[in-house]
Amino acid sequence: MTQQGVRWSADQVLSLAPDAASRKAGSKLGAAGPWSEAGRSGEGTVWGLCEGSGSKPYQTVVDIADASGPAYRCSCPSRKFPCKHALGLLLLWAGEDGAVPPGQPPEWAEQWIAGRGQRATGKRTAEAAGSPSGSGDLEAARRRAERRAERITAGATELEQRLADLLRGGLAGAEQAGYGLWEETAARMVDAQASGLAGRARELGAIPSSGPGWPVRLLEECALLHLLDRAWLRRERLPDGLAATVRSRIGLTASADGPPMRDHWLVLAQYDTSDARLTTRRTWLYGAGSDRTALLLSYGAAGRAPELALPVGLALDAEVSAYPGAGQPRAALGEQFAPPAPAAIRPPGLTTAQAAARYGDALREDPWLDSVPVTLDRVIPTPDATLDGDGWQLADADGDTALPLTPVARSRPGLWRLVALSGGSPVKVFGECGHRGFTPLTAWPEGAGEAVSLC
Repeated sequence: MTQQGVRWSADQVLSLAPDAASRKAGSKLGAAGPWSEAGRSGEGTVWGLCEGSGSKPYQTVVDIADASGPAYRCSCPSRKFPCKHALGLLLLWAGEDGAVPPGQPPEWAEQWIAGRGQRATGKRTAEAAGSPSGSGDLEAARRRAERRAERITAGATELEQRLADLLRGGLAGAEQAGYGLWEETAARMVDAQASGLAGRARELGAIPSSGPGWPVRLLEECALLHLLDRAWLRRERLPDGLAATVRSRIGLTASADGPPMRDHWLVLAQYDTSDARLTTRRTWLYGAGSDRTALLLSYGAAGRAPELALPVGLALDAEVSAYPGAGQPRAALGEQFAPPAPAAIRPPGLTTAQAAARYGDALREDPWLDSVPVTLDRVIPTPDATLDGDGWQLADADGDTALPLTPVARSRPGLWRLVALSGGSPVKVFGECGHRGFTPLTAWPEGAGEAVSLC
């Protein structure tokens, strides 16, 4: 990617978009019409002026050679990251020859580039000069951890009583009580500093009256919440790996203390989920040498996309360190030795039956797991007649088994990109396989061809 003769594809650029609206708006700016003074440097910087609604054009510059992913700066007022102008500039650069010629950065771009270099140098100096914590700091941290554990234990005990009261009175009472019962329960868990319990309690409120079979779904989720409660209250008796998983599910943070693993990591997929307070970005990586799948999580305040953005289909030479917990795929991105670059890496695939079995195996280590990352090989998207024409499934091209797509997958535009890519022929698909079905995130055509993001 640092070689300006090697360009990304349009799909790889658009995989950086924070939402569908930005993807659409950025696509419209991917032509030369609104741009002037566009250029690129041999160090991996692209810049240009884009006409907007104001009297002055927007100054847009992108550092495409940053090892942690592209960095952006635009003078437009948008709070999205990257904005449509940055996406349009990258599409222009990724397009036809000559649209973004080599040149010397203008002063405004040069200032931003120099400022980034100074901040990076200062950060490295501060990290190198970091002082070790004294024994007093460690003792204070231990006491804080003990106090929080006591509060969580009190919250878990209270939640157990509330679940027992619900079952004693019958599930019909949950429908009559409405959402307020669970919102108040969640607030109590927040007071106990058990954010994981709070989130699960809040989700229970949406189940009553949610459609046919809601009592069964409510009972299942109450059982999982009860299991998490009991696991916390008896955590000293659990194996170390499962105990770490329980602490993570409860809401206790941990550091990525696994040994750094250097590999060529293919960016499999990237997508965002948001609530009123936070935007969470999930980035899936596949290590070509280790045959391991890792999950990177990054966060942004409500309404703002997280800063970490890696184009789907590119690979990076980097180290990752695993977080504690049995069977947990989460990892932290460590030192990066080169920017993301095009690669011919593809993960090996499974049949749909093997994918379902993998999820079952993973539940033994983490009973609260919603899904596992899986690559399916040689599957064909087909309508699922069991869902009255509204469902889809991925059927094995060489067998007689299939996985249904989740409701989330059926509502995304990516489903039709997958159907168009297949055209009735087998494709390789990466996604998340769980008790609700399979959610496709990225696909590759048979033989040669670039990854197509379905998020």
